[in-house]
Amino acid sequence: MCGIVGYTGHRPAIPVAFEGLEHLEYRGYDSAGIGYGFQNKLEVVRSAGKLKNLSEKISHSTTALTVTCAIGHTRWATHGVPEERNAHPHISNDKSLILVHNGIIENYLEIKENLVRKGYTFHSDTDTEVLVNLIAEERKNQPDLLHALRIALQKAHGAYAICLLERENPEILYAARMAAPLIFGIGIGENFVASDIPAFLSYTRNVVFLEDGEILVADANSYSVYRSDDLACVQKQEQCIQWSMQAAQKGGFRHFMLKEIFEQPQVIKDGLTGRIREWQGVVLPELDNLTIPRRLHIVACGTSYHAGLWSSHLFESWARIPVQIEIASEFRYKERFLLDPAEDLVLVISQSGETADTLAALRIAREQGVTTVGICNVVGSSIAREADVVLYTQAGPEISVASTKAMTSQMTMLACLAIYYGERKQVLEEGREEKILRALADLPKRLEEALPVMHTEAKRLSRKYAQAKSFFYLGRGHCFALALEGALKLKELSYIHAEGYAAGEMKHGPIALIDPNFPSFVIALNDRLYPKVKSNIVEIQARQGHIIVLTDFNVDIKVDDIWQIPSGMGALGAFFVLPCLQFFSYEVADYLGKDVDQPRNLAKSVTVE
Repeated sequence: MCGIVGYTGHRPAIPVAFEGLEHLEYRGYDSAGIGYGFQNKLEVVRSAGKLKNLSEKISHSTTALTVTCAIGHTRWATHGVPEERNAHPHISNDKSLILVHNGIIENYLEIKENLVRKGYTFHSDTDTEVLVNLIAEERKNQPDLLHALRIALQKAHGAYAICLLERENPEILYAARMAAPLIFGIGIGENFVASDIPAFLSYTRNVVFLEDGEILVADANSYSVYRSDDLACVQKQEQCIQWSMQAAQKGGFRHFMLKEIFEQPQVIKDGLTGRIREWQGVVLPELDNLTIPRRLHIVACGTSYHAGLWSSHLFESWARIPVQIEIASEFRYKERFLLDPAEDLVLVISQSGETADTLAALRIAREQGVTTVGICNVVGSSIAREADVVLYTQAGPEISVASTKAMTSQMTMLACLAIYYGERKQVLEEGREEKILRALADLPKRLEEALPVMHTEAKRLSRKYAQAKSFFYLGRGHCFALALEGALKLKELSYIHAEGYAAGEMKHGPIALIDPNFPSFVIALNDRLYPKVKSNIVEIQARQGHIIVLTDFNVDIKVDDIWQIPSGMGALGAFFVLPCLQFFSYEVADYLGKDVDQPRNLAKSVTVE
């Protein structure tokens, strides 16, 4: 979710590093910085906001054009608000190390407490400053920085991609990764480290992809890769990248939306990092001081509303908490005499944290004295600042206007929240809780394996149905929310009229629209509601309607197209349904020649009423 650049070579390093950061701007960021060594000391230049602010600061440096090794970073805030003091690089107390870091160190507070007892002081809210001081502390007892880095990374739990400079050897880059991307670029008399290929594609196409648990040491002319557990050397295969710069920014994908659909396994993994406690429960310390609500009001708009509607089934099933799901633009103008500060909690969901109607609903709830919890993706956003408690989804920047991975990240957090309340209320049986936690933890790997197959089938079906003028999306139970989201995506991207319905409502009027030119997309999972959904399918067939059935088992009915996907545990099957809906809408829109990443009339963040 952030951008890392490292350079060592024969060119002026700071302009190269700055150019690399510019090529990573598409990832989104809220602050930036560059660090380097000069005359036996380390220098750091940082600024909040866009790179132009950093450029202005760098322009005042007399050393900027002389150094030949530097590291840079664009930050998307996770720990601490987007201010200069929280920007990277961070420098150790003894001024011997500077570090840039992507990811989350789960046990940073524990490490920080130990370092404070040893006399360390901290000037930011970040886990990164903790990590660089941990490495500096280990350096006191190790023969070199490589050994110190190994020991420190064994103590730091979580996800990371790092790049490090040492005062004594400022021409050497140290880098390591664990569950976060990091790539090594190999030039002639120069080498690069980056979180994504566009950072150095102007200079070299030869790369080495670092794997989890590997440490890189590189100067201008050579490099070595080591296993972090025993420092054994690893022989890496160099590859040549054929992408253009634009394709590289999209990871080789045709559109950002497609890239972001394929990022969803990592999004789930990031959302669960530090939240699951060895099958024993969910860790949400942000909520530990809040009372358990008797009633939960979920307020959101658009895709976030659909995530909330889906989660209402989890809260009621797993935590036995009744849920009122509200569209924010309606909630803000309702009579609110039913809100009870002693018993109610208002949960607002917004990807940007700036959605105007949702923010207004949050403020109304607070005026009523009701506890508020915000779920959002942007640190320092209005909802993050104004809610009593905020839970960050860790989805990273989402470039495509039509939301995909943001919904997945919201669903991940909402599932964790439902488990958390079920655990606190002691209504979620221990055996069942463990099964749910294991099913959640297995999702990233299973989904990653399934996505290519899903994409292929979506492409086939899109060619068959792209000429439809209208579509029904039908589902029951938690799949009703997914039907609404599927219809929304098709409308947003392809401009084909689509409606999502609770399948049982078909016979109460909408079935009058069914004819051979009006297809239906039916979500029919293997659960207690399948016999009811099957009846709805038969009703459509009796009116000569064409049907796509998205299912996770061998359905006992003949329809035009059956799209079978992996099964999930109960409502967690939604994590396999959702990408199919996204792929289908994407492929229809792309086939019709629509602007997938920037559909007409839409904005990424709706900041007006």
